[in-house]
Amino acid sequence: MASYLRSWFASGISEAEPGSPVSIPTLNLVSPPPSDDEDGSATETEQDDDIPPAFPSLQSAQRMKSSNPLFLTDSQKMPPPPLPHLAQRTPGVASNPTTSGSSLAVPPTTTKRPPKPSKKSGKVALAPGRSPLDWASLKSSGQDLRGVDTLLRIPPSVLKKHNKRDDAWSSFHGKVYNITPYMEYHPGGERDLLRVAGRDGTKLFASTHAWVNVDFMLDACLVGFLVAEPSS
Repeated sequence: MASYLRSWFASGISEAEPGSPVSIPTLNLVSPPPSDDEDGSATETEQDDDIPPAFPSLQSAQRMKSSNPLFLTDSQKMPPPPLPHLAQRTPGVASNPTTSGSSLAVPPTTTKRPPKPSKKSGKVALAPGRSPLDWASLKSSGQDLRGVDTLLRIPPSVLKKHNKRDDAWSSFHGKVYNITPYMEYHPGGERDLLRVAGRDGTKLFASTHAWVNVDFMLDACLVGFLVAEPSS
C-alpha cells in the first residue's frame, strides 16, 4: 500500500511544470479506537459502570430537607396526647370523652353486655345422626329414596294424594320430589315440611329460603315432573 502511494506521488511531481514549487502532501496514520469486542484495558466509562449508584438518590426526597407536608415524621403524623390528660386518667377506668376531651376512649357500646339470644329460632333440635352431613351420606349410599321405578308425569290430582307423614310428595319448580325420607333431616322440622306435602311448594320455599338449591338437596328423591291435568 505504501509503495503504491509513493509511485502515485512521484507521478504527480513529474507532471508539474519545471521550476514551479511542488507541495508534497503528508500522510498521517491514525489508528481507530479499540472496539468493545477487542481485548484491552477498561476505559474510564466502563469502570464507572461497575460502581453501584447511590441509594437513595442524591436528589431524592429522602435526602432533601424540606418543609413539604407530604413527608412528615412520626411525631407530626400522630402527636402524643397532652400530659394533663395522662395525669387525670385512672388505670382500669374508661375515661369519658365528653369531660376529658380525648377521642381514645372505648366506645360506650362495647362496654355493654351483648343481648341474650332469642329463644325463638327458625331451626329445631334434630336427632343425633340427622345433620346435613348425615343427609349427604344417605344420598350417596345408594339407598332408594324415590320409591318409584321410573320417573313419572304427575298431575296435581295425583300429587294431592301424597300428603301424609309416611307418604309425602311435593313439587318445586315443576319437579316432584318424595320428601318423606327428608322429614327427619329438615332444619325447620317436620311440621314446616308437611305444609307443602301433596301440593306445589315453590312459593313457600322461595319466601323462606330461596338461597337453598333444592335440586341439589333432593336430587336423590326425584319421582317425576308436574304436568297439567289430562282433559276429560
